[in-house]
Amino acid sequence: MTTAVERRADPVRLPRAQAGAQPQHLIVTLIGDYWLGRKEHLPSAALVSLTHEFGISSTSARAALSRLARRGLLVPSKSGRNTFYGLTPRAEQTLRAGTDRIFMFGLDAPVRWTGRWVVVIFSVPEEQRDIRHALRSRLRWLGFSSLYDGVWVSPRPVEDEAAEALADLGVHQATVLAASASHPRQGEQGHPLSAWNLDELRQMYEDFVEEFAPLRDRVRSGQVSASEALVARTAIMDTWRSFPNRDPELPDAMLPSRWPRTEAREIFGQVYDALGPLAEFRFRQILGHIAPELATLVQHRTAESVVAEVRVARERRADLS
Repeated sequence: MTTAVERRADPVRLPRAQAGAQPQHLIVTLIGDYWLGRKEHLPSAALVSLTHEFGISSTSARAALSRLARRGLLVPSKSGRNTFYGLTPRAEQTLRAGTDRIFMFGLDAPVRWTGRWVVVIFSVPEEQRDIRHALRSRLRWLGFSSLYDGVWVSPRPVEDEAAEALADLGVHQATVLAASASHPRQGEQGHPLSAWNLDELRQMYEDFVEEFAPLRDRVRSGQVSASEALVARTAIMDTWRSFPNRDPELPDAMLPSRWPRTEAREIFGQVYDALGPLAEFRFRQILGHIAPELATLVQHRTAESVVAEVRVARERRADLS
């Protein structure tokens, strides 16, 4: 049965990242990291074998492939008795937009900030909990956090995106406005900044640095195998991709000194890119056992290359405006 959210929201929604190995999320991540942009479909047997590296059973992996196809993320094809899968065009578009945001995170924090907050005020009936959940997820991705029940704030200039989210979900009892905060003062309860727990955010980044800095050192000294590289590269991406939902890249002027986000971003880029060649080699190995003619087409993306692509695209849009 199609829910109200599925009718009104974007046609394609990527699987949510959760703690532990989640087959649907894992399969989409692997395709996005090593097969994005390719028209050739991947054998289901190869995708199942790839998930084995992460401790996923064949039964769970095949069930995940079927669910992804039903959700409009993957399109199946047949060759004899063998099944193949590829991303649907809409899924690829959604994946590209999401990964661009993830790779740019930590690089877009405004050095100078105008002091303007974007505020979304909305009311969703109790019987429409699914719509409320979807709206909150969209707002978090845009850099909003809840100041009061039904009042969400963001320091980012995302008025248009917030209005689009409300329209997509059919939320009509809502207002989007931009304003500066005059009362209370920063540091006091009720100020827009109090919508975020800065102590928790700091700890989040410090935990990331503590976990992945040793991995960076091991990669540099050649102590990581191809199999470990594939798993570790996915792990650091999964951890990093959760940050945009929790931190809107708060302006530097509002943050305590020695804020650890910059160090965490550097480690993410260094580890993710350094693990790329080894992880790609392992992906090729696994695919080569089943479809050697496709193995040479595997190619990893790097944070550095995606950031460069995004910046070029932004410059082109600026030139056209």
